[in-house]
This record gives sequence, C-alpha cells and structure tokens, in this order.
Amino acid sequence: MNLTQQTGSPLFTPPTSATPRPETALPTWRLNLMRVGYLVMGGGLVVYKWPEFFAHQPWELMHGTVLAMLVAMSVLALLGLRYPRQMLPILLFEVGWKALWLGSVALPLWLDDNLTGATLDNTIKVLWVIIVVAVIPWRYAFRQFVLARGESWR
Repeated sequence: MNLTQQTGSPLFTPPTSATPRPETALPTWRLNLMRVGYLVMGGGLVVYKWPEFFAHQPWELMHGTVLAMLVAMSVLALLGLRYPRQMLPILLFEVGWKALWLGSVALPLWLDDNLTGATLDNTIKVLWVIIVVAVIPWRYAFRQFVLARGESWR
C-alpha cells in the first residue's frame, strides 16, 4: 500500500523522469564537447586571471572592473562543466562580445594594415573564441533562444 492509499493525499510525489524532453535533449557526446568549451574558457581564466585577481594590486577602474567580471565569468564557465545546457548563455555571451570586438576593433585595423602592438596581441587571444564557436550546438541554441516560446510575463 502506498502513501496515497493510506492517507488519501500524496505526501510524496515521485520525481518525473530525469530524461529531458526531446526538444531539449542533446547526446552525451555533444554535452561533453560543450564541456571542452567550458574548460577552455573557465580554465584559461583561472590560469591567467585568478592569480592577478588574488594578488590584488591597486588597479585602475576599468582594469579592476574587467578583472572582477572575468573571474566571475570563469566561475560560471566552470559551472558549465556540471550543467552544460543550462550554462549555454555564458558561451553565447563569450562568442558575442568577442565577435563584436573583432568586428569593430580588430577588423578595421587589419583592413587598414594597422593591426599592431597590444591590439594585435589581444586579437590573437580573442581568436581563441573559435574553440567556443565550434563546441556550441547552434541548432539547439537557436531552437531554445529564438524559436521557443518565452516565459509568461504574468
């Protein structure tokens, strides 16, 4: 006899199936590929930005702001190792800002044959985004963030 039969009301509702709905399902290999992107993004920031952040020098306003944001982004990217589908917006944000920077800063300088110095160095670092671009399940992202119904406002 279960709890519902004993008391007339359910005290415990069994969990629903852990299998995601078909429209949100991604194969395990795809989730693991996304995890590579999270590891490259989050791990790279841990290696290069965390030591600078924890050394805590007096920074200029923008440098300190960007550094704090990058450390926070690395934590969110590392959460993507555990929750790859739910943290997909972090990968999309990474691609978005880097694509904007490449198109609005690096490309015009490159077309003018004037991409040199610190801007060239930064461009090379930003181009690592190609790994993130390669691991994003773009059809899934489009279905989830463009075609799917939004949540109710009321």
